[in-house]
Amino acid sequence: MISNYINHHQIPFCNEMYGILGEDYTFIQTEPMEAERADMGWSVDESAIPYLKLLYKDEEACRKLIDECDMLLVGWQEREDLIIPRMKQGKLTVRISERLYREGRWKAVSPKGLLRKYKEHTRFRNSDSAFLLCNGSYVAGDFSLIHAYPDKMYKFGYFPEFRKLDASKKPPMDEIQLIWAGRFMPLKHPEYVVRLAADMVDMGYNFRIHFIGSGEMEEDLKATVAKGELEDYVFFYGFISPGEVRELMDGCHIHLFTSNHLEGWGAVVNEGMNSGLAEVVSIEAGAAQYLIRNGKNGLLYDGSYEDLREKVLMLMDDHAYIERLGQNAYETIATLWNPKHAAEEVMRFYEGYKAGKIEPPAEGPMSKA
Repeated sequence: MISNYINHHQIPFCNEMYGILGEDYTFIQTEPMEAERADMGWSVDESAIPYLKLLYKDEEACRKLIDECDMLLVGWQEREDLIIPRMKQGKLTVRISERLYREGRWKAVSPKGLLRKYKEHTRFRNSDSAFLLCNGSYVAGDFSLIHAYPDKMYKFGYFPEFRKLDASKKPPMDEIQLIWAGRFMPLKHPEYVVRLAADMVDMGYNFRIHFIGSGEMEEDLKATVAKGELEDYVFFYGFISPGEVRELMDGCHIHLFTSNHLEGWGAVVNEGMNSGLAEVVSIEAGAAQYLIRNGKNGLLYDGSYEDLREKVLMLMDDHAYIERLGQNAYETIATLWNPKHAAEEVMRFYEGYKAGKIEPPAEGPMSKA
């Protein structure tokens, strides 16, 4: 597997692959992690990962692995000179991609962009060794626009660590605990959550909102909270470790995910589901329609504040529904969207390819996109 760098959202899947293959599994990191991600708590101890190799420290050995491996999983990276020769030789190469046109599919008409996508993707459309794993529910549509990977696209995503849920950690619902986690930036719409808090106070609900993260909008958000006298309802934590985020989630009831169409996936949704939370998720985000079955294991809203508010108030008035959605969300992660199951399905795909008959599962990772 090759990608720009390894992070805590990929490691659990990689660990499962290593558990299956041992020394026959390698993750090649093409560049060091940027400071912004490291400051968010994404950095890892590279020396503690037995299957990790760094391209920028031993390119010759990494090139040999890329050329000779039985299957190459290609995440986001900028070293196409390492990938294209293998694809030209017809060796099994599986791209893993978020959407191409987050800012609008009108960009698909750009001649410069189309030329690059032709070189990397479209010219291999008839190859029986080139496949695509779609990290998000809009990816297949984007790649169909450039006529790439016809009938060779499969659902995929990110697979944070699976943790067995301890239901005893859930507090009583006499005070509903809501949580939001991410960077405070426009595409993630954290201002919706502060606006929601003000509306719920006016309506007399008893609740707390746990706000995890930081970013360019932090000062404005805190000023709005102070101006609205919401300090008893909205609590800011800054960036905390992934483990601490999960601990907070375990003690909450509802998770709000308010990102717009610029959000490629949204692994915090996986984490919230794993913690048995009732998910309220913008349908515009990549993970939304892969992970959430609307009304069954979470609620999807149309991206507007008004629809978000309607869905949250529905939950605030129906505690049994919160519990039911949370239980179903946990089961979805426990049975389908977890790192162990994803690794097993990737290996089943490989065995099927080798035998000349790929049989995708009906749902979950590696099902048809």
